[in-house]
Amino acid sequence: MPRMSRRTLLGSLAAASVPGVLTACSTGSGDSDVSNAGKKLAPWPSYTPAPGPKPDLAPTEAGVQAGYTAYPSDLVRSVSRPPGDGSTVKVMSVSFGTPPKPASANRFWAAVENALGVKIEYTIVSQADYQKKMATVMAGDADTLPDIINLFSGFVLPREAEFVQRRAEDLTPYLSGDAIADYPNLANIPTHAWRDMGRIGGRVYGIPLERPLPGSTLWLNQGMFTDAGMKEGWTSGDFAAVAKRATGGRAYALGAANGSLFGNAVHSAAHNAPQNWAVTEDGTFRPGCADERYKAAIAFQTQLRKNGSYHPDATSVSQIDLTTLFYNGTVGSMQDGFGAYLPKYREAPDGMTPAAALPYSVDGTPGGIVAARRSFGHTVLKTAKKERIEMLLRVLDFLAAPFGSKEWELVHYGVEGTHFTRAKDGSPEPTKLGEVENNTNLPLKYLAEGPQVLFVPGMPDAVRALHTWQRKVVPHAVRDASFGLQSRTKNAQGTTLKALLDDTVTGIVAGRVPLSEWDATVKKWRARGGDRMAEEFAKDYAANGAKA
Repeated sequence: MPRMSRRTLLGSLAAASVPGVLTACSTGSGDSDVSNAGKKLAPWPSYTPAPGPKPDLAPTEAGVQAGYTAYPSDLVRSVSRPPGDGSTVKVMSVSFGTPPKPASANRFWAAVENALGVKIEYTIVSQADYQKKMATVMAGDADTLPDIINLFSGFVLPREAEFVQRRAEDLTPYLSGDAIADYPNLANIPTHAWRDMGRIGGRVYGIPLERPLPGSTLWLNQGMFTDAGMKEGWTSGDFAAVAKRATGGRAYALGAANGSLFGNAVHSAAHNAPQNWAVTEDGTFRPGCADERYKAAIAFQTQLRKNGSYHPDATSVSQIDLTTLFYNGTVGSMQDGFGAYLPKYREAPDGMTPAAALPYSVDGTPGGIVAARRSFGHTVLKTAKKERIEMLLRVLDFLAAPFGSKEWELVHYGVEGTHFTRAKDGSPEPTKLGEVENNTNLPLKYLAEGPQVLFVPGMPDAVRALHTWQRKVVPHAVRDASFGLQSRTKNAQGTTLKALLDDTVTGIVAGRVPLSEWDATVKKWRARGGDRMAEEFAKDYAANGAKA
């Protein structure tokens, strides 16, 4: 993907830690039954891998990604002709970049429109404005909806599933089972992404944006931590000692951003605490917040803060500004999504090597990592006639072209000679025009995208390091058992209930609230809806045959 400025480096998965602001959303009269319990379940789309270049580093069934140490020299063509019908298609998605130049003056935009065979009318919504804009869209008239809408998974949108069920096209007849064969690039999306997207009322309404298994990750300034004594196989005690030695003067070992709970996801996973929800063998759902390992992680973080290892602005600095502090050496680490590896390596200053941290062990038990939701949101379509839906699906099929295809290169880099040139190893290198006309600022990648792979242009050693790291940690990934499941209570109250827990974690680690208050907060959370969520998730889990 194109090189991004530091102002656009808000990690896509890290955005998921930002608290919600919506409290209600009207999607029509009455309540919809979005649960899968008691419904006939539509089969997941049949997975058919797309042809393409063989990776240099093999993927695994467990979730290690395919790695490419060099850019493919012979690109395949995955779409035979422009999929569109010449009409105008209105689309809407979240964005983490700056607004693009208008279509009339944007050669990247024009090139993609030409390849797709449609005119694109794009409503681009910044991450900061996403919830407010979605509240307006979800409460508005069905006739005013865009044709294609990206529902970003970084926020809990109240009654999102109800909105989709009422206003979006049921894509089951087009995509379920072997029907998806008409859209080969969509059929190349692995089943794990569809499962983590989930069904609504037993039906398939969206197209997932596939993401790697590792989620929130502790990114290190490798030199700073190595000099302080970091070693493979470290314990929680080793981690605390290294963090204390790496802190001194104006440098702090641990950085954190507002809303990240002092990087709580990384530390709770290292303690092997459930990430939101765990499910027992009998199908009972247990909240992570009530697990003693989660409480132990909070206590551990509190000690790290008392040791002075955290940057003093850990509860107020933005993720973007934290990234700047990471690059300039003020902080030696930061929590971010694993998918942020590309800007981490490409934007790091000379002499600095970013690295994904191996989890420390706790009481002799190997530490876990956060397993991400394998769907970074999903795309839904406005209800329309069959011919229109089929055309829109062909457009999305083009955008979902796999790595190593001509279509992927166009959507990710633009036009050769205009938006990029070739490096000696064949990798695309953005031109000055490509720095401002790209799929960060025109975020087509959030409408549809093929399965992600490990690739850092011109940095084969970085790809090898990331692949080796994944092979070590993927077996210890801690998954949220609620991914892909429906809960009426979460849809209605999830944002408020999450804020109750998050505010208490932040207060305890910051020293404003005693650890003894945690049990009372969990009790309150359970009474206000947590226990109802557990019951609803359990029913949906059972309805899905113990698999989402």
